[in-house]
Amino acid sequence: MKRANRRKKNRKYKVRRIGVSIFLVIIFILLGYSTVKGVSYLKSKKEDKNSVSLEKNEIEEPATQEPLKKNEKKDILLTAAGDCTLGTDTNFSTATSLPTMFQNQGNDYSYFFKNVNHLFKNDDYTIVNLETTFTDTKEKANKGDGTVFHFKGPKDFVNILTTSNIDGVTVANNHIYDYGDKGFNDTINVLKESNVDFCGEGYKFTKDLKGIKFGFLAYQAWEDTEKLRSSIKQDIDDLKAEGAKIIIPYFHWGIEKQTTPSEYQVNLARYTIDNGADLILGSHPHVMQSLENYKGKLITYSLANFSFGGNSNPSDKRTFILQLNFKFTDDNLDGYTFKVIPASISSIDYKNDYAPTPVDGSKKDSILKTLNDLSPSLKGTIKDEFVELTD
Repeated sequence: MKRANRRKKNRKYKVRRIGVSIFLVIIFILLGYSTVKGVSYLKSKKEDKNSVSLEKNEIEEPATQEPLKKNEKKDILLTAAGDCTLGTDTNFSTATSLPTMFQNQGNDYSYFFKNVNHLFKNDDYTIVNLETTFTDTKEKANKGDGTVFHFKGPKDFVNILTTSNIDGVTVANNHIYDYGDKGFNDTINVLKESNVDFCGEGYKFTKDLKGIKFGFLAYQAWEDTEKLRSSIKQDIDDLKAEGAKIIIPYFHWGIEKQTTPSEYQVNLARYTIDNGADLILGSHPHVMQSLENYKGKLITYSLANFSFGGNSNPSDKRTFILQLNFKFTDDNLDGYTFKVIPASISSIDYKNDYAPTPVDGSKKDSILKTLNDLSPSLKGTIKDEFVELTD
């Protein structure tokens, strides 16, 4: 009887022991699963968000962190050019139009900027004025009486920008609505799809260049009004609130074929700098205008035409490319230098082949002399090599 009871107790003990073991195994598996799941989550976060990755590294490997760098020097090279009408007016002669030139060059998108692409490729950012629409609509906007132009190129002409290392454009000009809201919206959507930055007509953006935020904005400015001034100030404040260290507005303004800026352009440009801009770019006159040193900041009133499908043979083909080298210590701007690269809107003299090309020799000297004569505040310092601005 006792022996039977002992056997019964032993069986109960074994069952309990097995039960406890199974329980412990289950707990261990659950804990192990939870840990693996946690690591997987952190890896996923690491792939998606650097901030989470940094937090994980700080907790697990504090000894491997590098000390914060101080007095780090950075140079950021910006390139700007003028009016790019990558299209045509349907009333122009087809034989001499920009789209026909494209066809004659074997539908090569890179043709138009082939002679300046090396400059765009080797800088940190390139911006131009996009003075056309990319659309397939045929419905033109009513622009009133007199001589008017309606510019457009097919949507795939956005590839002219992307194959030529043009990073951003301003769409603030008097041709962006040539085909109404449909043409405008088509253009904006094509730029978005192609990852080309754009500003103007209510849009502004910031761009991170080597860890420094640059803010870009643009306006059609046909007169100096309180409403426009208020918009400029608010936009600059907004960009600075987003962390922009450099503010660059691009204005479309002035009078066509006039080589000196109107009084309102001067007043508006200076107001914009007084309210936080670091550089002023300008276009619309289709010719070169003055440059100005205002409180150590550069105002470029008109960059002239560039790849310009709006005229098959303009009498004045002179233009220039503006380059600026922004110098930083850590996140602080030490100043910037600038240079002018004299160019022609065409690689040949007798007509417009829509391929802007740097010039040399007497042509280069003539453009530099003209710009210096137009720009007394720069005291003859405009050159095709980098020059420092002083207050």
